[in-house]
Amino acid sequence: MTALRRRIETIAALLGRRRLREQYGRSALPARLPRGSSWHRSQAGRLWRVSKNALRDRLSPKQIEELIVESLSEVQKEIKGSEFPGFLRDVVSAFNQSNKHSHQIAPVVDSLRRAYLEHGQSGLIAQIKYAYHGYLSSRRFTGSNLQDQAKLTDLRYPVEWYPATRELQRSIHLHVGPTNSGKTYHALKRLEQAESGVYAGPLRLLAHEVYTRLNARGKPCNLITGDERHIEEGMDASMSSCTVEMVPTNSDVDVAVIDEIQMIGHEERGWAWTQAVLGLKAKELHLCGEERTVPLIRELAAAMGDELQVHHYQRLSPLKTMSASLRGDLNSLRKGDCVVAFSKVNIHELKRIIERKTRKNVAIVYGSLPPEIRAQQAGLFNEPDNDYDILVASDAIGMGLNLSIKRIIFSTTSKWNGKTDAPIEISQIKQIAGRAGRYRTAAQAAEYETSVDELSDQEAQGAKVSPAASFAHNLGLVTTLSGSDLPTLQRAMGSQADPIMTAGLFPPTDVLVRFAAYFPPSTPFSYILLRLHKTSLLHPRFHLCVLKDHLDIADTIEPVKSLTINDRIVFCAAPASMRDPAMRPVVRAFAECVGKNGGGGILEIPALDLRLLDQQMMLGSRGYLEKLEFLHKALILYLWLSYRFAGVFNTQAMAFYVKGIVEERIQHALAQASTTKKTFREISVKDPGSKSTEGNIADDERFAAPERDSSAEHSEHDLGLYKMIDSKGNAGHRTLGRPENEIAASIVSVPPVREAFRRDATP
Repeated sequence: MTALRRRIETIAALLGRRRLREQYGRSALPARLPRGSSWHRSQAGRLWRVSKNALRDRLSPKQIEELIVESLSEVQKEIKGSEFPGFLRDVVSAFNQSNKHSHQIAPVVDSLRRAYLEHGQSGLIAQIKYAYHGYLSSRRFTGSNLQDQAKLTDLRYPVEWYPATRELQRSIHLHVGPTNSGKTYHALKRLEQAESGVYAGPLRLLAHEVYTRLNARGKPCNLITGDERHIEEGMDASMSSCTVEMVPTNSDVDVAVIDEIQMIGHEERGWAWTQAVLGLKAKELHLCGEERTVPLIRELAAAMGDELQVHHYQRLSPLKTMSASLRGDLNSLRKGDCVVAFSKVNIHELKRIIERKTRKNVAIVYGSLPPEIRAQQAGLFNEPDNDYDILVASDAIGMGLNLSIKRIIFSTTSKWNGKTDAPIEISQIKQIAGRAGRYRTAAQAAEYETSVDELSDQEAQGAKVSPAASFAHNLGLVTTLSGSDLPTLQRAMGSQADPIMTAGLFPPTDVLVRFAAYFPPSTPFSYILLRLHKTSLLHPRFHLCVLKDHLDIADTIEPVKSLTINDRIVFCAAPASMRDPAMRPVVRAFAECVGKNGGGGILEIPALDLRLLDQQMMLGSRGYLEKLEFLHKALILYLWLSYRFAGVFNTQAMAFYVKGIVEERIQHALAQASTTKKTFREISVKDPGSKSTEGNIADDERFAAPERDSSAEHSEHDLGLYKMIDSKGNAGHRTLGRPENEIAASIVSVPPVREAFRRDATP
C-alpha cells in the first residue's frame, strides 16, 4: 500500500472517529458506548465509510492517477498474462493524452476514475479487470463476431420471448389501491373460484399463507419456492402457490394472481415480475399492487394484445399522520406500537432500551431472521393475551406479515445505502406506514373477512358503501420518534410517489449460454455478465436488473474450473448475500462439490459449521444469534441447490431437520435475550423539556407528546435514532480540534504526490 493510500485510510478513520465523537458527545464513546460494542462498531464503520467517500471526492486527478497506476500493478501480478503489458501501455498512453488535452478524456481513463470515486479501491480493481478483458476481446473478435453478438444482445422485444402465451387472448385485471384496501383479497377470491390457478408472491411467507389457505378450503394446492417444495400426493393438485421467481410459465391455468406488482420496477428483482406478466399462460391474470403501476401495465397490455381492466380500491381503515412526534420519550409507547429502524444493530439496541425503560416485552422482525421466526415473532405481537405489547422492526414489515399494529413510529426517515444516509423513498414510507390500522385480535380476523364479503355484496347490489367507515374503529396512526423527522414524514405521506416507468429484465439463460460461447474458456464469467449487460439493447419501457451478488458469486467460484456455463448461471442466481464475507467460503465449497460431482452431504462440507449446534446455547449473546442466522442462510442455500443439483446435495431431508433445529435455537435466543445486561449505560432518549403525555388528549393524538418549545431546537443533536443527552440533560455540541474541511484539505493541498509522500507520509 502506497503512502497516499495509507494517508487516505488514516485520515478517513480520524474523520470517522471525530464525527462519531462530535455527534454523540465527547464522553459518549468511553462511558456510554463501550468501544467494543456492536453499536459502536456499526456507527464508527459507517462514519468511516462516509469520510472515506468524501475524501475520494477531494482527490486531484494526479492523485487518482497514482492510485490507478498502483492498482494496475497489483492486477498485473494477479493475472500474469502475456498481453497485459500491452494493455498497460495503452492505459498509460490514454492517461498521457487526457493530461495533455483535459477536455478530451479517454473512455478508459474516465471509466477507471469513476470506478474509484464511486466504489473505491475494490471497484477500481474490478474495472481494471473488466477493461483488460475488453482489450483482449477487441483484439480477438472480428467484425462478424461483433455483429452476431449485437443481434444476440438485442433485448428490445421481450414480449416475443413467450410465443405460446401470445397465442392466448388473456384478460388482465389490475387491482390497485393502498395497503389494507382488500385488493389482494378480491383477487384471491377469484382464484378460489377457478378450476386451476397459480399464485405468485414476493416472499415465501406469502406463498405459504396462500398455500395453507387454499388447502384449508378444499382446493388442493402445491407450494413451490426456491428452497422448499410441497407437492400434494395422492390427489391432482390444480393449484400452485409460488414465489414469483418460481412461476411455471409453461402451464395452462384458468386464473393467475401476481402480488405486489409494483415490484416489476425493482432494480434487482423486477425481472421476475416481468417474466410472470409476459409469460404466464392464464385465461385471467390478476395483478395486485400500487396505483403508480397503472401507466406501465397499460403499455405492456397493449404490447401483448391483452384486454385490461383496472379496479381501484379504497383503504378499509383510516390512516392518519400525527401532528406530534414522541420527542424521544419511549415511556409513551403503548400496546400495538411498532418502532421501525433500518439496521439490525439498531433494532436490537432499541429492543433492549425499550424493555429496560418500559418493562414490556418487545418482539422484533428484520430481514435476516428466518421467515418462520419472523412469523413466530409476529404471532407473539399479535396475540392479545400475552405481554409482547411492542414491536421493533425493519422495513421487512412492509409486506408478507399480517400485523396488528395500531401505530407506526419511524425511528428515522433515512437509511444507509452503502455510501451515505439517504432519505427513504416516498413509496417505501407509505408502504410501511400503511401497516398501521390493521389492529385486530384473532377474534376480529373473522370479522374482517365477513365485513369485506358484506361490502362486496352491497357493492354488487349497487349500493354505495364506504369501506373506511366500516373499519373506522381500526384507526391507524403514523409518527416519528424524533421531532426533526416528523416534517419529512408528513411531506411523504402527503405526496404521491413517482409512477413506475420501466419493467425489469434479465437476459434469458439461452442468451447467456450462447453469448458466453464467443469467449475463450479462460474468460472470467463475471466479465461475460458485465459485457452482456453493457452491450444489451433495450426498449425504453424496460431496464436491465442490476448484478447485485452475481458478480461476487461469479468471482468466488471462478477458480472451480470444472463448472460448466450452466452451472455458473445457476450459482449466480442463488440466494447468497455476498455482503457477508463469511458466505464466500460456503459458496466456494458448494461449487467445488458440483465441480467434482460429489461430496455434497451436509456432514461432508466443512464450511457448514454444524459444530455450533454442539455448543451450549449462549442466550442473550448477539454474536451467538448472528452465527445462528448465518448458519440458517447457509442451509437455505444448500436446500436451494439441492433442488438443482439433486445428485450432489443428496441429504436434503437431513438439511431440513438441521434447519428446524437452528430455527428453534434462534427462537429461544430471541425469547431469552437478556434485558438487564449492561451493554452500555442507560441512554435517555427523551427530548429536553418534553412534558408528560398523560392527560386528556384527543383520541387520534392520545399517544403524542406535546410540542416542544422552539427555543430548545438549537441545543438538540438530532441522531435520527437516538438523542444523546449529557449528565445535565442537555444535548452537547462539541468542537474537536481542527474543522473537518481543514483536515480533509491536508490531503488535497499537498505538493506533487511522489515528492510530498517521499518526505513524510504521516498525517
